[in-house]
Amino acid sequence: MPQTLDARKKPSSVKVNVSTGEGMDVVWSDGHRSHYDFPYLRDECPCATCEDQHRKKAAAPVQAQPVIGSVLPMFTPKIKARAAKSLGNYALQIEFTDGHSTGIYSYDYLRTICPCDECARDFRSAAR
Repeated sequence: MPQTLDARKKPSSVKVNVSTGEGMDVVWSDGHRSHYDFPYLRDECPCATCEDQHRKKAAAPVQAQPVIGSVLPMFTPKIKARAAKSLGNYALQIEFTDGHSTGIYSYDYLRTICPCDECARDFRSAAR
């Protein structure tokens, strides 16, 4: 039996703010508005390599980090998007400033990972 798509997961407007680095804004067909920061999208990348890294990290035991008094943490610039392209009517592909570009963000996935509490309740809790 074919799976029916949730109509709430269809965007009516998508704006990827590549030049300003302000992230991505989506207005969904039900009027809900989502904002995604680029570091959040990079952390939630759905590609096979990143999914494998997420699984390994979740399965690894937590280890205490050694304390080194005189060493400062390495500066890492905030992740931004270099480019973004639409893949048909179903997804976006984002090239990030760290060189990663293999993740395909379907609109279904984007609505599921919307950072708001309402979407966490409606979409993520149902998926588990």
